[in-house]
Amino acid sequence: MPDFLHIDIASLVQAFGLLGLLVIVFVESGVFFGFFFPGDSLLFTAGLLASQGFLNIWALLLLVPLAAILGVNFGYWFGKKVGQKLFTREDSFFFDKQHIERTRAFYAKHGVKAIVLSRFTPVVRTFTPILAGVGEMPYKIFMKFNILGGLLWTTSMLGLGYSLGTIVPDIDTYLLPIVLLIIFISFLPVIREVVKNKQGK
Repeated sequence: MPDFLHIDIASLVQAFGLLGLLVIVFVESGVFFGFFFPGDSLLFTAGLLASQGFLNIWALLLLVPLAAILGVNFGYWFGKKVGQKLFTREDSFFFDKQHIERTRAFYAKHGVKAIVLSRFTPVVRTFTPILAGVGEMPYKIFMKFNILGGLLWTTSMLGLGYSLGTIVPDIDTYLLPIVLLIIFISFLPVIREVVKNKQGK
């Protein structure tokens, strides 16, 4: 098995602690260079660790959705103020125009629902609020779906990890395969869009 698959995400979450987890969720939710953070697997692992007593589940359920909502809110205002400049800048390590174009297609297809649906799609969830700001989506409508999406995403990932950690004995033994499965499932929409775009050329 490749070395990168041996990364101990549980140890990373424990090392980050609650504050570090909140920062990662905030950055991945709306700061354009945060797209490479594995939000789904980190939240699942945090929920699992909470079931083992390493983190407080109530603190997670209260603060993580708030961090996600504030991060998306930041992305919206960033897009509204300086987002147009993103379309003219050169690609770099932290920025790839393909991410913007992929998110634009996702946003065009799903409309307002994209604010909620994008929460469950890596990369897309980082750029969707920025595009909402660029497109000057009405703020009240944006915030309604932002809150809904933030609550659904964080509580489902945390709840899944916590529930499995409570029900399945020695769940940490199966953590790596479960995390890899979550990552694979979460990237399926992105993979499907890439394949469709290539077939359409």
